[in-house]
Amino acid sequence: MYPKLLEFQNITIYTYAFCITFGTLIAVLYTKWQAKKTLKIVLPNYFFYLIFIAGFIGGKLFLFFEKPAYYTQNPKSILDIFSGGFVFYGSFICTIAVIIWYLKKHKIAILPLLDILAITTTIVHVIGRIGCFFAGCCYGKPTSSYFGISFPTTNSITVHPTQLYEVFSILFIMSLLFVIKRNKQFNGQIFLSYVILYAIARSVLEIFRGDNRGFIMQDYISHSQFIAFILISITAYLYLKLNSKTITI
Repeated sequence: MYPKLLEFQNITIYTYAFCITFGTLIAVLYTKWQAKKTLKIVLPNYFFYLIFIAGFIGGKLFLFFEKPAYYTQNPKSILDIFSGGFVFYGSFICTIAVIIWYLKKHKIAILPLLDILAITTTIVHVIGRIGCFFAGCCYGKPTSSYFGISFPTTNSITVHPTQLYEVFSILFIMSLLFVIKRNKQFNGQIFLSYVILYAIARSVLEIFRGDNRGFIMQDYISHSQFIAFILISITAYLYLKLNSKTITI
């Protein structure tokens, strides 16, 4: 794999960090363009700074929950930006909370912007998972299948490239979101559809994951699957209510 994209003297550019930065840049440009085009609003740069900070804190906070004993003894590891890792759902949940707070404070319609940000999230996520692949993290269980790949951290054992599985899953979800966008029936439909679709995909992908991470029930229900189940339940309820126009947000 290629965890380091470029090394020059004392300067190292990590592939994962580059992918996250590049994905974020593309996502910001898309969000600004769509917000101005469809909602007639100009989002300031500090809105995206808040999202980045919330995503960083949330991703690191949930990382601690995965292995609390380890990070209690090695607190510096959790702050390692380039190799310490992130938990996507931690970043996602904290980011959504901050976005809703910001939109309420500035009296901006919440659901229409969340619809835009749903597609934005897929942009960052798919490029970020490519970074995971090159970094050799988030890999799958051992396999003898044709798709098996050996990473430096798997000691020459071929494993499922779950990073790439997720990349293709997210690209498929993104394509569905654009279809929903063209036929949208209510505000929030794109965002809620994304949450449900990704939660289902992530729950299935977790079956193939082989890296060390936290479990609610050891080897049966991972933290991500548990969070996905909760999000599906809440989101499905909101979807039905908004679709029937029995609630407004």
